[in-house]
Amino acid sequence: MTTMMMMMMMMMMMMMMMMMIMMMVMMMMMRRRRRRRRRWRSRRRMEMRMMMVVVLREFTYRIHNCRQ
Repeated sequence: MTTMMMMMMMMMMMMMMMMMIMMMVMMMMMRRRRRRRRRWRSRRRMEMRMMMVVVLREFTYRIHNCRQ
């Protein structure tokens, strides 16, 4: 029972993460089409990448904690 619940939770979290990433990508695409300033765009991309890395790290950390 508990294991099943854990699996469900993990699946849900994964889905949420995927959705968030997709949304972010969509936003990036929209912005890219609108504005053509290379500097701003590159900085923005860097920020997005950093955010993604942080979120992924947090996610993995939580999963490990749950397993223990």
